[in-house]
Amino acid sequence: MLTALVTGGTSGIGAAFARSLARRGFDLVLVARDEPRLVQTAHELAAEHGVHVETLTADLAVREDLLRVAQRLEDTAHPVDMLVNNAGFSVKTRYTDEDTTQHEAGFEVMCAAVRRLSAAAARAMTVRGSGWIVNVCSVSGLVTMGEYSAIKAYTTSMTESLAVELHGTGVQVTALLPGWVRTEFHSRAGISGSSIPDFMWLDADRLVEEALADIARGKVLSVPSLRYKAVVTALRHLPRPTVRWVSRKISGVRRHELQA
Repeated sequence: MLTALVTGGTSGIGAAFARSLARRGFDLVLVARDEPRLVQTAHELAAEHGVHVETLTADLAVREDLLRVAQRLEDTAHPVDMLVNNAGFSVKTRYTDEDTTQHEAGFEVMCAAVRRLSAAAARAMTVRGSGWIVNVCSVSGLVTMGEYSAIKAYTTSMTESLAVELHGTGVQVTALLPGWVRTEFHSRAGISGSSIPDFMWLDADRLVEEALADIARGKVLSVPSLRYKAVVTALRHLPRPTVRWVSRKISGVRRHELQA
């Protein structure tokens, strides 16, 4: 029986990964901060799919919690075959704001924790000669829209670098670059998304199915849907001044939604 550890596994893309992997017969280790929701999600998945679901209540911005999750990944008695680094949130504050709390928390959860957990999983998996590491990055990492873009640019580059480091070990490393996905992510950030055309929204469950297909094919970069493949191709080839211009336009719309 294979086991997958999913951070942020109770909502959004993380919950979609948990459902899809449970349907495939994976046992699960779900990591999240909200213990009641974590327990409820675990109970539902176990009852529906007949798999074992372990829970770890942890805030990945807290060092002690992060170390507990890393230790679970390196537990040789109960090996983890797939890591899905999904935990994250929107960082709305600007670089010039005096309050840097969101910047610091975003870095800890979506950069430092992703690197540490990826490294812990990689050490354990390379010994066994098999495993999958999936880091949920974002198309946002290809534009220049504040701290969230910078964070996702880092995680994408880090994931590709880890894939190079682990080449030939039997461990598959994949960066998932979703676009806009219908989850709680935007509503929690206070972003209505009303300015985003309907055709640009992705369904989380379908996104995960496409991602798992890419992982099975050994892809290092997974960009679900043809429309976002086109967006990524364009962003990678546009002159940087044009990318910054596009980023300013989108940021202006985003600020209007936050103020609405």
